Amino acid sequence: MLTAKNESFYFEGEPFQILSGGMHYFRTVPEHWEDRLLKLKALGLNTVETYIPWNFHEPKKGQFNFSGMADIERFIELAHTIGLYVILRPAPYICAEWEMGGLPSWLLKDKSMVMRSSQPSFLQHVEDYFAELLPKFKKHLYQNGGPVIAMQIENEYGAYGNDLAYLDFYKDQYQKHELDTFLFTSDGPDFIKQGSLPDVTTTLNFGSRVDESFDALDAFKPGSPKMVAEFWIGWFDYWSGEHTVRSGDDVAAVFKEIMEKNISVNFYMFHGGTNFGFMNGANHYDIYYPTITSYDYDSLLTEGGAITEKYKAVKKVLSEYREVPADFEEIPSTKAYGEVTLTESVSLFDVLEDISGKVEHIVPLAMEDIDQAYGYTLYHTTINRQGELKFNSGNIRDRGSIYVNGQFITTVYINDTEKMVTLNFPDIINTLEILVENMGRANYGEHLTDPKGLIKNLWLGEQYFFHWDMFKIELDRLPEAYESSQEQRFPKFFRGSFDAAEGLDTYVDTHGFTKGNVFINGFNLGCYWNSAGPQQRLYLPGPLLKKENNRIVVLELENTTTNQIQLLDQPKLG
Repeated sequence: MLTAKNESFYFEGEPFQILSGGMHYFRTVPEHWEDRLLKLKALGLNTVETYIPWNFHEPKKGQFNFSGMADIERFIELAHTIGLYVILRPAPYICAEWEMGGLPSWLLKDKSMVMRSSQPSFLQHVEDYFAELLPKFKKHLYQNGGPVIAMQIENEYGAYGNDLAYLDFYKDQYQKHELDTFLFTSDGPDFIKQGSLPDVTTTLNFGSRVDESFDALDAFKPGSPKMVAEFWIGWFDYWSGEHTVRSGDDVAAVFKEIMEKNISVNFYMFHGGTNFGFMNGANHYDIYYPTITSYDYDSLLTEGGAITEKYKAVKKVLSEYREVPADFEEIPSTKAYGEVTLTESVSLFDVLEDISGKVEHIVPLAMEDIDQAYGYTLYHTTINRQGELKFNSGNIRDRGSIYVNGQFITTVYINDTEKMVTLNFPDIINTLEILVENMGRANYGEHLTDPKGLIKNLWLGEQYFFHWDMFKIELDRLPEAYESSQEQRFPKFFRGSFDAAEGLDTYVDTHGFTKGNVFINGFNLGCYWNSAGPQQRLYLPGPLLKKENNRIVVLELENTTTNQIQLLDQPKLG
């Protein structure tokens, strides 16, 4: 087993340096796991690390998913077969730029819930989840013949709270489920005092300043073994920002310093992957920063799994201290399938009954209060007044398209500096519709409790209007009927088909479209937002393709100048 003594890690009684790479099974299709893990081992690493997102495994209370991309045990077993150790980070909160930091949105329905605390009602939900999750890991522990050598307690808790009873709860849970393995916490150097436990190893997360960081650990916990649990070698991107790049030479120089000091390390990320569907998170500081669909992270492998120059620079450093395996011989795995014409289209308003569920209530309810996790909510009510009426858009989270009597009026966004909106109601009786898009719940910091939709009734023209219909559009159902009609309003679904005999990866270029989602054979590839950037193409893994008649659907929210997309062989993140 892994142990710590004399400021070092030991494995089976011998000094041991953990050389790990972060890879999230939930951001990579299962057919690609082996390829990524083999490249990790070929780099010379001995361990793979992964978070475990609660909302991916319990999307609705009491409904658990451990199949397909959620088959964590298959991932562990594959790593074991390849000859890698495994570090698990199963804290209910993972951050990871993942939707709500991995916490399930259904928790928000309880307004008294105190997230990431020892409040009994929160802990009961965690305990229910752990009763399903943790027993799966017992047989995979190293002492039971498996590859798991360590598990994390919570995640960067010092950057959030100071409830040490909450951290102790996790130790008790691991003990209850007989997970007798090496435990650790991880935090940035500035937050270790609040996020550590006295009898659990403290690890650090940083991207540079090695000596300064570990001086802080030595001052706090003298004699601690040294590990960078997250060595940040790139960074994530957000919509309307620039694509982040960190040079391989810079990463290699810091890694060389880590190796010189024989410090254990986990590259965050070795392979980033993709925020498929609606699973991207957001950061909310001065304003709201939703994370893009790609989680390329400027990692050692690209989003599509290709070896980078940064990978080679790191391997060169590692070869100075360890014998490293032969280089991995890559086979080209992308193809430009060319132009696809989307021959069919239909307005979302035409197919509303087919793709949504309806809720009626006296006032509009937040998305979570109508048992909706992701996607879009259409709010509909009657306004029995004429003339110009004003309201504050601050209660629309995150982006809302507003229609009066079926006519599009304007779009509002959570980051708008001017919140007052004026609407003109021409008739005695009018309809008001607001289609609200959840662009990703905050995954870090003070805004972790982040309800979506229309979170409070509109104070419109100095009064409230009651009796609302709400339509839940999670896009787990797509329209089948594309018959033409009089309805021409956006959002619109566009559908086309293409063959892909080779079944290779490709990238969907939606140039000419504005903002929306792309689906391949019913699978949600994620969001595009061409007018904001930086990402301009969506990654489409080859295993999602069929040899013939692949159905591709684009939901365009705002406007398009074309009915064609391109399937190309290269990403475009900047």
